[in-house]
Amino acid sequence: MDDEVTQLARQLLNSGLTSLSKRDQRIIIHIAKRLHVARDVNSVLEEQQTFGERLADRVAQLGGSWTFIIVFTGMLLAWVVANTFVLARFGGGFDPYPYIFLNLILSMVAALQAPVILMSQNRQAARDRLAASLDYEINLKAEIEIMALHDKLDRIRLEHVEDMLRDLTQRVKESMHPRPT
Repeated sequence: MDDEVTQLARQLLNSGLTSLSKRDQRIIIHIAKRLHVARDVNSVLEEQQTFGERLADRVAQLGGSWTFIIVFTGMLLAWVVANTFVLARFGGGFDPYPYIFLNLILSMVAALQAPVILMSQNRQAARDRLAASLDYEINLKAEIEIMALHDKLDRIRLEHVEDMLRDLTQRVKESMHPRPT
């Protein structure tokens, strides 16, 4: 095991940080400088987000809400009532039953809304991947710090055992060679 660690350390020292990925370089630098690795997923994404991506998220958020369902249902009912009862009295209505124009509008809304919602879902998947990546970085640093603490505790225990052995050896020598009083 020690040979493998030594070989890996030599390989990293010989090749430098440039052979590592940007994420690995960032983690090593943060560990070496004893800095925090944790970053907020939302702030990282907001730095990279375009206007179109923000718009897609807003449309998907609105399209998947009760507010949208209630307003859209109200608009559909108003369309049906207006074209069936009100406008029918004044000359047949704008879009009489079976509401062919309404079907066309609904199809166009669905055709535009579906890709926007898919874009937003893709962004959510990217957000989840980024969150998992940031969690990995934090977990890796925590694991390295825990390993360093274990090493430190082992050194302290070893020093304590060595001190106890030294004291015991000293007592044994003193008991074998008592000092004249």
